[in-house]
Amino acid sequence: MHTVITTMARPLSEAVSWAWTRAATHGRDRGDVPGWVLVTIMTAGLVTALWLVADDKLRQLFGDALDGVVGGAP
Repeated sequence: MHTVITTMARPLSEAVSWAWTRAATHGRDRGDVPGWVLVTIMTAGLVTALWLVADDKLRQLFGDALDGVVGGAP
């Protein structure tokens, strides 16, 4: 019975040790900017740049698309 408890307790203690180590080092990994933040910022920048350059054409394209669906209502 003692060997069963010992073999069951060892993986549990290793898991607790791993979790403690992970929690202790997690605060130091926060210096990097996550990839999704960079992707979001770059996408917002591209949309803003496209909007500034092609604002009039985008308005015309959207208006023509709505007129095509509605039927050219005045």
